[in-house]
Amino acid sequence: MLSLLKKKPEAAAPAAPVLPPWHPNFRNFERLPDTKVVRTTFFVNGIAIVVALIALLWFSYQEYQLHDLNRQIGEWQVQINRDRHSSDLAIALYKKFQAEAARVNEVSAFVRSKPLVTDLLLRLGQTLPKNIALDTFDLRDNALKLTGTIRGAPDLASGYATAYVELLRADGYFSARFDDISMLNLTRNPQTGRLSLELLLKLKAQEKEGNKP
Repeated sequence: MLSLLKKKPEAAAPAAPVLPPWHPNFRNFERLPDTKVVRTTFFVNGIAIVVALIALLWFSYQEYQLHDLNRQIGEWQVQINRDRHSSDLAIALYKKFQAEAARVNEVSAFVRSKPLVTDLLLRLGQTLPKNIALDTFDLRDNALKLTGTIRGAPDLASGYATAYVELLRADGYFSARFDDISMLNLTRNPQTGRLSLELLLKLKAQEKEGNKP
């Protein structure tokens, strides 16, 4: 009975139907402006501007370096033009000095290549026998040629000439400067009737080369 007295629960109320908008939406979202706070195009443009500024600074620095280099080259060229005359004059003087030095060296080598003439004449005078008189003294590049006249009896003159040659060979001054001392000719002079002596003294190699070390 109780169950019959109880009221049946009310059925769930049906859901309210979804009504369509009260008017149609005519908005074109593709044509609406961008409402972002920071737009993407801002970053793209900013990066492009930064790259352009860096490129401009780099080219400006390169142009400055090129301008400074050209300025330095111009200054150097001005200095070269200013000093060219003195440089050419110094070069000409140096070439002249080289030519004069070559002549001096040639003369010096020629002088060193031979015994000192005064010493040689003094030593010849000291070793010359009384019965022999020197007529000519000819110092050449590689030898010394002497001619003289022998006084005394003709039969003894040849002995005097041979003794003089041996004396020169034994002398330390001549042996140190000449390789060979020989008698080239011994003839009678028809005008004086005396014997004429001709000697050849060959210089040593170091004397011919100027006593080079």
